Amino acid sequence: MDTPSGLTVTEVAEADLGDLTASMLAYARFYAQDPSVDDLVAMARAFLTGAGGTQLVARASPHGELVGHATVLWSWDTTLGLPLAVMEDLFVAPGSRSAGVGRALLEACRELAAQRGCRWLQWQTAPDNTTAQRLYDSLGGDRSQWLTYRVPTEGPSA
Repeated sequence: MDTPSGLTVTEVAEADLGDLTASMLAYARFYAQDPSVDDLVAMARAFLTGAGGTQLVARASPHGELVGHATVLWSWDTTLGLPLAVMEDLFVAPGSRSAGVGRALLEACRELAAQRGCRWLQWQTAPDNTTAQRLYDSLGGDRSQWLTYRVPTEGPSA
């Protein structure tokens, strides 16, 4: 997807993995997390098949600096009996914020969701991330009243 501002948004390719991993690490650190780089690379490689989801990268030009990324997971909405797209991540590099990158990534996620037959694209954000909330509100998204929970499993420890 090419945007009017010159940004290029594409699904991630093998050649993007180095830049994407750095962007994913910056995203994790924004939320005060520090995952292993090896785990992030493994995650990005898993998305190359597109089976469980996909990742998008935004570049300042077709071969320019990576300025943001998004991760979309494919799921189902049982209440509607329809496929559902869940935007798991949306990150814009600090120097590129307020330049339309987040909007371009979100619109590209929305377009992919429609292509896959999803009626909705849904996501969540931290309650204190008011900058992101302003973007989301400007797109006409509905704020959900649902709460998010998670519990640990016996899987790999952090």
